[in-house]
Amino acid sequence: MSQAKGDRRERELVNELDGAGFAVMRAPASGSATERELPDVLAGDGEQFYAIEAKSSSGDPIYLTGEEVEALTFFARNFGAKPRIGVRFDREDWYFFHPGDLHVTDGGNYRVKKETALADGTDFPEFTGQSEKVTLEEVGDAGDDGPDEDTLRVLNAVQQGVMDVDEAAELLE
Repeated sequence: MSQAKGDRRERELVNELDGAGFAVMRAPASGSATERELPDVLAGDGEQFYAIEAKSSSGDPIYLTGEEVEALTFFARNFGAKPRIGVRFDREDWYFFHPGDLHVTDGGNYRVKKETALADGTDFPEFTGQSEKVTLEEVGDAGDDGPDEDTLRVLNAVQQGVMDVDEAAELLE
């Protein structure tokens, strides 16, 4: 059951990347029918090239073995691509990490928790170049006078979890 879900999620990622203008390919039999470890997805837009290991979960943390991450990094380096771990939790979007940004467990495995993905991961629009993440500090540093009082109230509401990002974006347009 989980293999079928994983395959479905990989196809979903391929379709989303294709829709964002990437040339994309799901590696045939990645992780199983070959002696060589292949990434799940290869994607490029003419400027950026990625080798992606895709993982999904219903909500539990996602674990990758040290061997999986090492094989991804090795392949990406030799292929001329950037290695990325793509994670998707149920009812959430895709988030991407460089392998070096993941938590390494005492046993040498890698872990991504849902809250880490949402807080620190690169979301799909940023990954595909459709948007750029801006932190509250960067907004505070923008301009000589800084943001106006209304903008600060909206940003503080987002930071406190009282307002979601989409609502804030609408108000700040």
